[in-house]
Amino acid sequence: MAKTDGHVDKTIGNPLSWAGHVLNAGTHHLGEGARETIGRDTAPIKLRRIETEDLKAALRAGYEDFKAFRSDVIFLCVVYPLAGLVLIRFAMNENLLPLLVPLITGFALLGPVAAVGLYEMSRRREAGGHPTWGAAFKVIESPSAIAILTLGVLFVAIFAAWMLLAWSVYALTLGPEPPVSAMAFINDTLTTGAGWAMIVVGTGIGFVLAATVLVIGVISFPLLLDRHVGVRRAVKASARLAAENPRTVALWGAIVVVGLGAGMATLMVGLVFVLPILGHATWHLYRRAVEPA
Repeated sequence: MAKTDGHVDKTIGNPLSWAGHVLNAGTHHLGEGARETIGRDTAPIKLRRIETEDLKAALRAGYEDFKAFRSDVIFLCVVYPLAGLVLIRFAMNENLLPLLVPLITGFALLGPVAAVGLYEMSRRREAGGHPTWGAAFKVIESPSAIAILTLGVLFVAIFAAWMLLAWSVYALTLGPEPPVSAMAFINDTLTTGAGWAMIVVGTGIGFVLAATVLVIGVISFPLLLDRHVGVRRAVKASARLAAENPRTVALWGAIVVVGLGAGMATLMVGLVFVLPILGHATWHLYRRAVEPA
């Protein structure tokens, strides 16, 4: 822009100068994002001991947030079950039928990523604001956006690994050829040794991956939203909380699994209620687990 007679000339410069301005701005934001991924907050992350009462309190607070945001979060959370239904419909193809159950169970691994906007809404309400569903997208403008995206990519990679491992287990047991029909697949799964081997091994692998997601994700996303600690320190703090409170964190994981399972059992419809309550509750659990900086 140029100044003329005390007024600002708002005409756009030539394309090269405009492109240079955009490039400089983009470079600045990328640099800021890289620093956030590493972390600028070097203050110690002090954890508290959490008990069953803390889980109950977090769930009550999450429900209160849900009531305060009801129409906004229901609208916001419709995308998650719809995406699940699309993936399930895709897996109903007979060639991909062995991935149907792993897909349904593994889709829950992405829950913490889908709930990031809910954490932001709870954070703003806690600060005295009255956010609407649009506030959930303000995460994109947060200095921690790239750090949150980086952690989200890790969760997506774990989900993809679960799908690949599930197919490998099928290929080594009942496969490698796809089932001839849904009924034949169910019969082979439940009545043959190879089918039971697939169930046992697949369940074991799924449990390990779900436990990994729980340990690294129980407070890491809210921590990244709240403080500039970086991905590595956020994940380490989450893992340390799980190590110091194994029973309570395991109970929280069970609550999440039961809640998401109930939501999925209703053809994903229940997730528009379960996901926001659990998402808001996760923010409040973080507040009870981590001392303020």
